[in-house]
Amino acid sequence: MNNNKFELFLKNRQSLIDQYTKGDLTKDEFIEENYRFLNSLDIQPFQKIDNVKKAIYNYQYYNVLAKYYQKRAHSIGKHNETRMDFLELANNFYAKKDRVTEKLVKLLDFMGIEAYFVRVKSPNLKNKLFEIVLKDYDNIILHSKNENLLNLLISENVFLDHEKKSLIDSYINQKY
Repeated sequence: MNNNKFELFLKNRQSLIDQYTKGDLTKDEFIEENYRFLNSLDIQPFQKIDNVKKAIYNYQYYNVLAKYYQKRAHSIGKHNETRMDFLELANNFYAKKDRVTEKLVKLLDFMGIEAYFVRVKSPNLKNKLFEIVLKDYDNIILHSKNENLLNLLISENVFLDHEKKSLIDSYINQKY
């Protein structure tokens, strides 16, 4: 992959996060802009994950696509076939994101990682959505609901046994 496009993607993502944090973008706009920019770059995920930066990029790549298709699904009536197609795409990208997350925590040998369930408004996410913080990296906060990943984090003693407020609470608790 072209390194310039890779750096451009990460720089743009940080810019969008800053705009969202300041209130200049809504959650919907943040998701749309991430998706639009990713498509404009015409880049793909790395095939081989052999370092943290590649893993984080792939996580963000799949996360952008999953959130976009989930948002699209939620904007369509519940009994629409297209809605189911969008949900299937979203779930597929979430699964890929979870596989990358597993590779990432293993690459780090579970060092400098803290994970915990986050306080959520959604009853569907309570005791399901957890946050993984890479303490040795600035602003790297990952999320998942994957039970295999959860069990792995617990078995490696990096999962706290109490719920915490998410480091990006306003984002994860805002509906779209």
